[in-house]
Amino acid sequence: MNSSIRIKLSIMMFLQFFVWGTWFTTLGLALSTNNLSDIIGGAYSAVPLAAIIAPLFLGLISDRFFNCEKTMGVLHVVGGLLLFVAPQLIANGKGDALSWIIMAHMLCYMPTLALSNTVAFANIDDRNKFPALRVWGTIGWIVAGLVVGGLGMSSSPKIFTLGAVSGIVLGVLCFFMPKTPPPGRGKPVDVGTLFMFDAFKLLGSIPFLIFIICSALICVPLAYYFAYTSVYLPQIGFQAPASTMALGQVSEIFFMLLVPFFFRKLGVKIMILIGMLAWVARYALFAMGAPDQVVWMIMLGVVLHGICYDFFFVTGFMYTDNKAPKEVRSQAQSLLVFFTQGVGMFFGYKIAGAKFAAVQESSDALAATIETPTFGFWESFGKMFLTEKPTATAGIVQDAMANWKTFWMFPSLMALVVAVIFAFAFWDKVKQEKASTE
Repeated sequence: MNSSIRIKLSIMMFLQFFVWGTWFTTLGLALSTNNLSDIIGGAYSAVPLAAIIAPLFLGLISDRFFNCEKTMGVLHVVGGLLLFVAPQLIANGKGDALSWIIMAHMLCYMPTLALSNTVAFANIDDRNKFPALRVWGTIGWIVAGLVVGGLGMSSSPKIFTLGAVSGIVLGVLCFFMPKTPPPGRGKPVDVGTLFMFDAFKLLGSIPFLIFIICSALICVPLAYYFAYTSVYLPQIGFQAPASTMALGQVSEIFFMLLVPFFFRKLGVKIMILIGMLAWVARYALFAMGAPDQVVWMIMLGVVLHGICYDFFFVTGFMYTDNKAPKEVRSQAQSLLVFFTQGVGMFFGYKIAGAKFAAVQESSDALAATIETPTFGFWESFGKMFLTEKPTATAGIVQDAMANWKTFWMFPSLMALVVAVIFAFAFWDKVKQEKASTE
């Protein structure tokens, strides 16, 4: 792989996650600030719906008929154009239409996650070089948060404009990527492969079935974090919530480097269990820190994202790859994404949205007293650590924080229940020993 290709692939990975990170992290805050807090759950649930639907009709096209880089380019351009509509819908209070636009955008975006990996693998000479490319995706997400926070856009509909522009730029760039023919060109259309029938057979293994069920269930509390943390942080006093939440991705890079070491030392079960318990701790910190607006507890909860994501998701992908026969590994990974990012997150956003109804009135009342701060880009780096508590009357603050405490305790307890079920029910001794020795 020459330096030109490496640079192109690195930029592709960077922008791939920059596009998503611009609007996804603080969507809840942007909606609540613009009097649309009642549709936060619905807007976020459009994302997992797209994760369920998109592979069923776009996966076949990208796998069989058109070059991967061209398909990816078209999808990003169309997806970017759709995002341009979002700010106007927010300004007009058209929440339902916004949810449909987000759904349409994610139907374009979700297939590009797999396509970007396909383009990268097809144009590197050693698969071990892939992590060095993929890490640029995490960096892209971090930079997106820092840019959004630094420009004071965390609560602004302009996050969609930034996502639209970066998406179109990436779409154009994709047409200059090395030619990557579809991996299944010339092969007959296999409906069984499209619907992951072979991967579903893996559920006949009790340990794998328990793993899939627990993975889907643990994504219910995960949805709470993505949908409502950006709404919660300003009420604690954080000035640039997008920048603050980027710290979670910084920790993700650090812990990702430690995953291979701990995977060999601890094995699959302990690794995943640690990830689940980290979610218990994160939401407990959010809940217990609410009444007195304890900044360090909330900050620690954000930083725990690295353990939450890497020890669970990365280890889960490794376990799935080890569990599945070589010929169905791709299907098995798709199956895992289907149940986690799709089914689990969908019900998570719906449940979180329903639970937020009890918080909404007091949260909106407190949010109305908070002025969106303005500061320079570089100043935002200090704002990610420093806070300035809202100056609202004590009664408004106490009511909101009491409701937030109850709100965050539910996902903490649910994550604990799932962790206990997993601890007692999951055991795949042969595979764990094999993975450890490898």
